[in-house]
Amino acid sequence: MKSIIISLCFLLFFSNPDWTLDFEKAKTEANQSKKYILLNFSGSDWCIPCIKLKKDIFESEIFQKYANENLVLVRADFPRLKKNQLDAKQTAQNEQLAEKYNNQGKFPLTVLIDANGKKVKEWDGYPNTLTTESFINEIQTSTHAR
Repeated sequence: MKSIIISLCFLLFFSNPDWTLDFEKAKTEANQSKKYILLNFSGSDWCIPCIKLKKDIFESEIFQKYANENLVLVRADFPRLKKNQLDAKQTAQNEQLAEKYNNQGKFPLTVLIDANGKKVKEWDGYPNTLTTESFINEIQTSTHAR
C-alpha cells in the first residue's frame, strides 16, 4: 500500500504537463493558480520548426518540470492533412486566438500571456540559439519584470 501511494505521488509530481486546447479554461486555471499561460501556435503535421520546437524544448524533462510549476500550456494547432483536421469548434477557437495573438500567421509562434489575456512576450519561429534553459530563462525574466 505504501509503495502504491509513493508511486502515485511520484507520477503526479513528475507527470508531463498537459497542453490544453481550451483557452478560456486556461485563463481560469492561470487566475486560480497565479500562473502565466504559454500559447503555442503550431502546424503539427507540416511545420518542421514546430515539430522541432515541440520535441527539443516542450518535451524536454527540464521544460516539463518548469511548466508543471509555473505555466498553463495551450496549443493552437493548424494541421493541414485531412486525417488530422480538428473539429469545427476547435478550429474556430484557434482562428480566434490567431486573430488576437498571431494575426500574421507565423509558425511556430509561442506567446507568453498573463492570466488576464495580455501578451507579455513572444517567440517567433525556432531560433538556432534557443535551448531549453535559455527559453526558461526568458520566461522567468519576462514574468519577474512584471
